[in-house]
Amino acid sequence: MDRKLIYVVSDSTGETAERVVRASLLQFPNTRVRVRLFTRVRDEGAVEDVLDKALEAGAMVVFTLVRPELRNHMFQQSRERQIEAIDVIGSLIHKIGNFLEAKPLNVPTAQMSLSEEYFKRVEAIEFAVKSDDGKEPRNLRKADLVLTGVSRTSKTPLSTYLAGRGLKVANVPLVMNVDPPEELHQVPEKKVVALTIDIDLLLEIRKSRLVQLGMPADANYGLRDHVKAELDYAHALFKQHPDWMVVNVSNRAIEETATIILEAYKERLENESD
Repeated sequence: MDRKLIYVVSDSTGETAERVVRASLLQFPNTRVRVRLFTRVRDEGAVEDVLDKALEAGAMVVFTLVRPELRNHMFQQSRERQIEAIDVIGSLIHKIGNFLEAKPLNVPTAQMSLSEEYFKRVEAIEFAVKSDDGKEPRNLRKADLVLTGVSRTSKTPLSTYLAGRGLKVANVPLVMNVDPPEELHQVPEKKVVALTIDIDLLLEIRKSRLVQLGMPADANYGLRDHVKAELDYAHALFKQHPDWMVVNVSNRAIEETATIILEAYKERLENESD
């Protein structure tokens, strides 16, 4: 079967629409789809050029265009060509505007000046890199969140993802028979997220990792008794800190785990401000 095409069209980077499309495509794992990105589409001629290509290729179009007149042109031209075109952001902007009783700027994000939020995210990402895998324990007291857990519990990718949301995140690996840094015990407990995982899944992940590294399959890192002892060690430490938030990452995408952590973090901030 030929691979179907979805064209993602944006007046900015296209990141928002592409994420929405790829997240939706996860629901169709057995269908071959190619996603093609068209960015900085900011005039009627550019819209028509993309639609002509979509018509020729038999592609569906998903778009994020913030200027109302350009959105209208996209709808009109796609109807004339009988192309399926989905507006990801336009109706949302309109409804939010009505709710807030305010007019949107209708300016592509790529044309907006760098905001305080942008610099906050850059700073958070730099912090996460410097504080990864237990480096710079002194940074733990400066962190918004501290992740901890045994090896292969998604500490680094979670730190990176959360940093992209503007949070300063450090992570500390838990290694059996090695005391974690004293600074971990000094962090306010509500800032610590303890990550755990089902043993069978962790064994599978670690064995794959050993293969990637070209290491023997019988290394302690991938042996059930050793892995169980590591998890028991971690859980014993978690019990010493009852206010640590414990999250099981088993069979969860990074985004899903991050959402759980973010919701708890926001709730904590709201409670502290009451």
